[in-house]
Amino acid sequence: MPYHHRKLLALALPLALPFALTACGGAATPVPQSSDAAGATTSDAKDSPAGSPAGAAGSQGTESAGARESANPSQSGPARSGGATPTADRPLAGRVIVVDPGHNPGNFRHSTEINKKVDIGTTRKECDTTGTSTNAGYTEATFTLDVSHRLRDLLEEGGAKVVLVHDAERPYGPCIDERARIGNTAKADAVVSVHADGSATGNRGFHVILPARVKDGAADTGAIVAPSRTLGEKLVTHFARTTGTRPANYIGSGTGLDVRDDLGGLNLSTVPKVFLECGNMRDPKDAALLTDAGWRQKAARGIADGIEAYLQG
Repeated sequence: MPYHHRKLLALALPLALPFALTACGGAATPVPQSSDAAGATTSDAKDSPAGSPAGAAGSQGTESAGARESANPSQSGPARSGGATPTADRPLAGRVIVVDPGHNPGNFRHSTEINKKVDIGTTRKECDTTGTSTNAGYTEATFTLDVSHRLRDLLEEGGAKVVLVHDAERPYGPCIDERARIGNTAKADAVVSVHADGSATGNRGFHVILPARVKDGAADTGAIVAPSRTLGEKLVTHFARTTGTRPANYIGSGTGLDVRDDLGGLNLSTVPKVFLECGNMRDPKDAALLTDAGWRQKAARGIADGIEAYLQG
């Protein structure tokens, strides 16, 4: 759950852990509609007053944990980073895809470290946050890592080289600025940051967060606004189709798309990147889906299909 303001949600975790998790929603300043270079329109609907009154802000982080390789790319769409030839069985051969599991399960043990602020171009924000959880204590960090593993495996089956931003192999983080650098350094064809929201009961559905047009300090998203929107639109279509869920009823005016200028992971990216909030962990009906392994496999499949559709053009 990416964040704007840091509101804490007290959780009743199964292990009675004495901490509060920061949710992935939160009230963000709306981004005015603006026309991007490709003629797409960016409008900010996420985190409106009808958004997440009980939810809080989510987070990102930094450091790369495993670059996983499979050889083979896809043809149309964005230019391939690799030189392998795609086939029917391996349509993503030659593609580099970065999967960013939101938050780290160890963040709650390192509040001092993750509260240190880093430069996101437009301002300074906390290195990372803990993320949210269901009311029963199933954490966002656990969810995002599980879906990211499933997604990695599907993408590799399609021939892509997959880089996981982290694999819980480090005690906390990475920080949001480093997460962006990992995708940039990999020269990724696409980056998807996997999250789940922490909004109010009754707020249901998924949404994709897109980068706003930002040029300030180290942030310059001019080159990625249009392709990131296309990636986001493909994810909305395929995620809905595969999971059977609908775009959020509280953010994005039913489009499943939200534009934000306050997320370091997007502001500092130089490659197409989006965040996907797979559902609202604080709504019992959404939580029932998010905690179901079969549904998480569908979620991973929907993301993989959306990425493939984007890369094939």
